Amino acid sequence: MVRHLRGEAQAGRMLPFVVEHQGRLAGQLTVAGITWGSMCSGHIGYWVDREVAGRGVMPTAVALATDHCFRTVGLHRIEICIRPENAPSRRVVEKLGFREEGLRPRYLHIDGAWRDHLVYALTSEEVPEGLLARWHREAPHTSNK
Repeated sequence: MVRHLRGEAQAGRMLPFVVEHQGRLAGQLTVAGITWGSMCSGHIGYWVDREVAGRGVMPTAVALATDHCFRTVGLHRIEICIRPENAPSRRVVEKLGFREEGLRPRYLHIDGAWRDHLVYALTSEEVPEGLLARWHREAPHTSNK
């Protein structure tokens, strides 16, 4: 798996990240499906350890990765697709201000079946000051909630 991730990253199609909290592995975030040309977009997928869920770790990681994609990599659009029943993951993107764009029926094959996903998106013009800065400005939070 590491070899695959490294190869995709070297080819410019993926950015895999490890998420650490207080010096230990807390999750993983990947910017995948990176498309160049007239699209300049990618999609983010992530998971977080239950022990740190609800402490702002994943929203911070998503904001940092999005800012990196917009400011350093040069992408224009980021999408995040989430199963409708995954309320904690939906809360991450909603608190960051990703806009819900609709439902993709039978989008991914998970646990033996094709599962619907809600699409959330953000473009670089929507966060000229950066997503992390906007989140901190608009929704004050603490890291231990």
